Amino acid sequence: MKKKIEQEKLDKVLEAGRVAPTAANFQPQRIFVLESDEALAQAKSVTPFCFNAPIVLLICWDRNVSWKAIDGHDSGVVDATIAITQMMLEAQDLGLGTCWVRGYDKRVLDKVFGLPANLESVALLPIGYPDKRSKPHSVHYSRIPIENMVSYL
Repeated sequence: MKKKIEQEKLDKVLEAGRVAPTAANFQPQRIFVLESDEALAQAKSVTPFCFNAPIVLLICWDRNVSWKAIDGHDSGVVDATIAITQMMLEAQDLGLGTCWVRGYDKRVLDKVFGLPANLESVALLPIGYPDKRSKPHSVHYSRIPIENMVSYL
């Protein structure tokens, strides 16, 4: 049986996404809480990576709200990504398990959930209490050397 996530913990995770910094503070992130049996079945129909979580968050951004730079860059996906990161960190602090899921066909997910054209899905975030036997995949700890990533100018 899946242990239900307490509403106060879910509220803290969602608040972490709400207060995430966004370009020009336009706040285009949109979060759908998938918790009904029907919504969870829909999520499972597009990806095997829901991990039997009692809640899956579907994070999107709104094209009509996101900030656009003078060069045409749209900050929406970055803003949603920052929100996702903050929610993942908050979940971890609360003793919940989660992971970023993008292992699905976005076109199928958007159709299954009937997302309007102005909403762009970014990721699913299954959230629950991890099984005590759960272990991160071995690639989780693999990192390139810092000198391959950082340059001083």
